[in-house]
Formats: sequence, structure tokens, C-alpha cells
Amino acid sequence: MTDIGATENTTKLDFDAVVVGAGIAGLYAVYKLREMGLSVRGIDAAPAVGGTWYWNCYPGARVDSQSYIYQYWFSDELIKEWDWPERFPAQPVVEQYLNFVTDKFQLDKEYAFNTRVTSADWDNDKQCWTVGTDQGDKLTTRYFISCTGMLSEPKIPAFEGQEKFKGVIAHTARYPREGIDLKGKRVGVIGCGATGIQVIQTIASEVEHLTVFQRTASYGVAMHNEKFDDAARDHWRSKAKELQETVYNSFVGFDYDFEHGSWYDLTPEQRYEVLEEKWQEGSLSMWVGTFPELFTDQAVNDEISDFVREKIRARIKDPKIADLVTPRNHGFGTYRVPLENGYYDVFNQDNVELIDARNTPIEGFTETGIKIGGRDIALDVVILATGFNAGTGSLTKMNIHGRDDRSLTTEFDEDIRTTMGLQIHGYPNLFTVAGPLAPSAAFCNMTTCLQQQVDWVTDCIAYLRDHHHQSIEPTVEKQDEWVAHHDEVANATLLTATQSWYTGANIEGKPSRLISYIGGVSEYHRICDEVQASGYEGFSKA
Repeated sequence: MTDIGATENTTKLDFDAVVVGAGIAGLYAVYKLREMGLSVRGIDAAPAVGGTWYWNCYPGARVDSQSYIYQYWFSDELIKEWDWPERFPAQPVVEQYLNFVTDKFQLDKEYAFNTRVTSADWDNDKQCWTVGTDQGDKLTTRYFISCTGMLSEPKIPAFEGQEKFKGVIAHTARYPREGIDLKGKRVGVIGCGATGIQVIQTIASEVEHLTVFQRTASYGVAMHNEKFDDAARDHWRSKAKELQETVYNSFVGFDYDFEHGSWYDLTPEQRYEVLEEKWQEGSLSMWVGTFPELFTDQAVNDEISDFVREKIRARIKDPKIADLVTPRNHGFGTYRVPLENGYYDVFNQDNVELIDARNTPIEGFTETGIKIGGRDIALDVVILATGFNAGTGSLTKMNIHGRDDRSLTTEFDEDIRTTMGLQIHGYPNLFTVAGPLAPSAAFCNMTTCLQQQVDWVTDCIAYLRDHHHQSIEPTVEKQDEWVAHHDEVANATLLTATQSWYTGANIEGKPSRLISYIGGVSEYHRICDEVQASGYEGFSKA
């Protein structure tokens, strides 16, 4: 065990660092810390690695970032050895990739699986954390690094009479690993966001009857997926260095940006050509690669929203159904934009019924199904695609206490404040990869931002070691400065006016604040680099 920053009066610790999470960020953090020569313990509630891609094994789960940028950059050998089968790989493939990485670098030996953190308490005298688990462990560590993910704590609504239901209920984020036999079953899906769309389009042809309960319609973009042969894989491998540079200097961490300039620089015909080109591209470039005014200018957003609405309506035969599944309460891009592959066509099938659960809310469960609008809908299986307590849910569940016994759960219940989404005043040596108020909370290709944040964290720890410091935390002034900047940027957009999980509106009582920094990945990267170059100015070090 290497006790970095130790003095002769320092208590010997179990580990230099404890990392919570075995997904993209957690695995990379364990790798980096171990490469620095530190003793590290990884902890994950799952029985194996994968993080999001372990838990989200529901039918149709698929990444909507292109595979050739949804990967690690730290090993040229890894890039050469792994073969992505298609542009947008399915959940099993991404899980296999993370297992491949784990095996290659023997990361699993650093982990305690089937283990959940139940407490984390900062000892200011000993300058360390004591981390408790549901296995009865009490681990002392200098650094406590949360890599639990921005969408990992499911929102599981409590419907009246739910315990009476004699069928199967499954949340998509805790879907049975062995699957559920849906063939010939009457299935209900509650929720039509990104996850619900993937489930619905996948199972509609398999089930006897599908009832879709929709509260909020989504602007799905038609996915253009393609299989990769060796030539395609070699092409993207040859561009790896260029892609890495590009994603770190783009708006949301993809290999595309707003390359067409301002909406107002083009004629109406040219604007339409750009929109049509991006639509045909079949990726999230339709969202974050058209025009920057989409996020800030209501008139521009209205025109782009109408363009997408026309694309949606053209897919649906019944005008009444088309009215229901075409969003009207929010503009395109102000809510999570999913990719879809046959979703809207599902509503042309005779065995699919769409129910408006906003104007006619679900009343509750019965023994045989769901009651809504005075109807009893018979169901064998109910799939909850009801989302997450984004950004803060997994952090508040760990029962974290900082200096002077301050509670992170209590503080986040009152107001969501961080410094760059990476540290929190009053919680020394707590690092929150994918924490709230950073791009990684919602507006970034995950592998781009998670790797950048882990690099910042490990560079910070190396700085502390080299300068013989035992702890670091942002000053209250530095945190206030970041929150003010975050809010100024957020309030200049249209997103704060839309009720969504982006602003915490899906969780009753959650403080309202845009959960993710929307100033751009490149700008965030620049700010993080400036903090590092300044010797962490605005951060207290002990």
C-alpha cells in the first residue's frame, strides 16, 4: 500500500483510492490510478463489470453514439484488437467490449463486486474517507472517487395497487439478465423516452398485444446503422488520433460540430438542405450538428421542430395517432433526442395501442393489469421505461458526509451545487466523475467526457502527491463562481423552460437546475485545463 502525501503522523490507510463503479469511467479510473502506482479498490453493486451496459439489458438496448468514438483512447493496442461490428452497437456488444478491456488489463482483480456503498465519511483529522458497504466492510482511503454514472439510479414510480398485480413488472434499468419471454404475451410499456422507444420498436412484432402508455412524445431521429467489414474498421482505426482530437474539441464530444455556421448565414433553401442532409445521416448530428441557434433561438427551434414533426407524421397512417406521437409541448433538442429504428412504424400495427397517459393518467394496477380512464387493460407483463434520478441520484444514495458531518444528500435536496461537476465544497478528496453541472451529465458523448474527467482527477491526485498535499476541495467562492457561470450559460438556452429530467422535473421535490453544463465540451475542457495549469487556483489544499 502506498500512502501518498503521508507524513510521520499520518494514519496508515487501507487504500489510496476507492472507486465506485465498474462502467466506462470506473474501469478507466482504476486503470489510471493503478498505473500511477497507487493502491486502489473498485466497488460495484453488480456481479461483473459493465456499469450502464450491465444493468440496461432490456430488449433493444443500443448505444446511439458511433462505435468508433464510443471507445477508449488510452491504448493503441486496444483500438487495433477490438472489432466493432456496426456503427451503433447493441448492448451485448458494448458489454463484451468492457469485459474485453477488463480482461486485457486485468482490472477485475481490483474490484469488490456484489457490493454497494452505504456510507462515506470524511475524517478531517486523519485526512481520509471511511467507506462502508453492505457487506460490512469499513475501508479507509485518501481519495473517494464516484464513477456511478449520470443515469444509474432508476426512477421507479409507485402506482396504486401495484402489489396486487399477478403478472411481471420490470424496470428497464433492472431488467432480468435472463430476459422475459414476451412471445404471445400482452405487454404494457410505460414511458416513451429513449429507452421506451428502443423497447417498443423491438418487442412490437413479438408480443400478442402491446399497449404503450405515453406521457411525453419524443422527437426520434431515424437511425442509419450499418454493419462494418474489415475495410470499414481499418478506416476508422486509421483515423483514431484525429477522432480523439476532434471529439475533445467539439460541442458535445462527437466527431461532428456546427460546421454549417449560423442559421442566419444561409438562405431558406440552404437551411433545408442542411437539415435534410443531417436527417439522412441518421445520427445525433441532427441534434448537435445542424445549427447552434437550435438551442437558443425560439424562431429557429420552431422551424427545425416543424421539419422533424413532418418526418414523424409521414411515417404514421392514422392522423389521430400521428397527433399523439408528434411532440407539441417542447421544441426539438430541448429534451433528450433518441435515435429510433422503426419506432413510429410500430403504431401502424394492429396489435399496438397508444394511450395518452398525460391527459388520462394511470389510475393504478389491478390483479390483471392497469386501470386508466375507466378501462381495465389486461396485461401479462409491464415494462417500466420511466427513467432515472439523473446526475444526483446515485450520489445521494451513498450517504456521503463531508467536513463537520455535512450531508451531501441534504445539500442536494436543497440545491444542486458542484465545482465543474468534479468536486464539491465541504467534501475534500471527493471526486464526482459524471457529477451534476458538467457536460457528462447529459450533453456529451459519454466516453469523451468520462475519459477527460478521469484524466483531470488523476492529474489532480498526481499534483497533490508531487506537492505533498493530503487533500483538496474547492473554496465556496470557486464553487459559487462555477454555479453562476453554469446558470448563466443554461439560462441563455431554451432548455431551462422545458420540463424534463434535464432540469430534475421528473423527480418530485428535486431542485430545479439544468443538470448538465451546456457551454460545450471544448469550452469545458479549456476551463479544466486552466484550473490545472494554475496549480488548482480556487481550491483549498491541506
